[in-house]
Amino acid sequence: MSLDILKERGTPLERQEFTWKEIAGEPYSKLDDDAFTRVRQILMHGVEQEACRLKHFAARFNPDLRLPLARVRRVEHLQATMVNWLMPGDQSPLETTIGYEQVAIEVTAHVAAVEPDPYVAQVYRFGLLEDFDHLYRYAALMDRLCGKDANNILQSYTDVMPGRPTSVEHRAPEDDLRRHYEKATAAPLTKIHAALITGSEWQTRDYYLTVGPSFADPVARQLYAEIAAIEEQHVTQYEALSDPRETWLEKWLVQEATEVYAYWSCYSQEQNPRIKRIWERFLDYELGHLHLVGELMQEVERRDPAELLPREFPDPLSFTSHRKFVRETLAEEVGLRARGFDIVPPDLESPASLAYRERLNAGGSPSELVAAGYRWKPGTELTDRRVREAEFVSLNQEAAQ
Repeated sequence: MSLDILKERGTPLERQEFTWKEIAGEPYSKLDDDAFTRVRQILMHGVEQEACRLKHFAARFNPDLRLPLARVRRVEHLQATMVNWLMPGDQSPLETTIGYEQVAIEVTAHVAAVEPDPYVAQVYRFGLLEDFDHLYRYAALMDRLCGKDANNILQSYTDVMPGRPTSVEHRAPEDDLRRHYEKATAAPLTKIHAALITGSEWQTRDYYLTVGPSFADPVARQLYAEIAAIEEQHVTQYEALSDPRETWLEKWLVQEATEVYAYWSCYSQEQNPRIKRIWERFLDYELGHLHLVGELMQEVERRDPAELLPREFPDPLSFTSHRKFVRETLAEEVGLRARGFDIVPPDLESPASLAYRERLNAGGSPSELVAAGYRWKPGTELTDRRVREAEFVSLNQEAAQ
């Protein structure tokens, strides 16, 4: 299956319409639908949020582009709303958090595996092992707060085990910057990957900052605060991969190509027919946006957008388990650290990051506390309940004697 993005024109902007009934439509089922339907829903909400964010920033610096930016942004805001409202009301914030980390692991693993630039691929692998550990810490929190097994959400696609410990992920700002790709020579897929992962991580940062204070448990509140800080570092790392010398129209074109690529990937693999139609509809909308930006580039910069776009996309994002790739990366690279632009062995870690981490962890690390004594195994919510019931019966028998 291929997609010729220069030939396919999609739905013109003036025909992209919504009603409130479809915007706030029927959600997916958190238990009956495949876990990758949730992965796609979370990913695409993050992609749409990034699209709106970029257009707001662009409008502040480009008065002549404000009207087309506003017109496209209005549609993408409604797309973001419709995608986000697919989330079911009976899915708790902590269950959604588990879903966010599954997105971070499986999507980043795919991107790391196929990224054509070796340095950029290493950056993705570096971040992947940190998100992998975040899943483990949140799974421990779920076990602590409600005795539930995170695998009910993960559906056995993603391992629950420690990665690079969250407590050692805290770095000085100068050690979270990365070398950017060269806009003239970088592959289109490299540019798309950077936009995709940046949007996904920014969404996660914002979500943790929003829901973290809503927990009453003090360890939960601290854990969300700690991991939100790492997500801020990840946004810094991934957005630094983009060439800052790209024009606003170049960045806008890349963002629209990213949305086309992501919706095409979702459409090609979605199992829920109703949601598949949403991905198809928004794929057509984004093709319309892409060609509108291409026309603006021709008009404003006198450039052919075909110079920056692939004729056809490579294989779509693979919404599947990347267990083997993650385990191999974990075995080979879990000890790596960062120093300046580079990923280095632990003995070469930056003194600035060591000092920053020591200050931040001076009162202890919530991610270490929440996982103390925790080891994930299938069916823990049933096992733990039976253990607790047995202990309760034993205590009653002792009291009766």
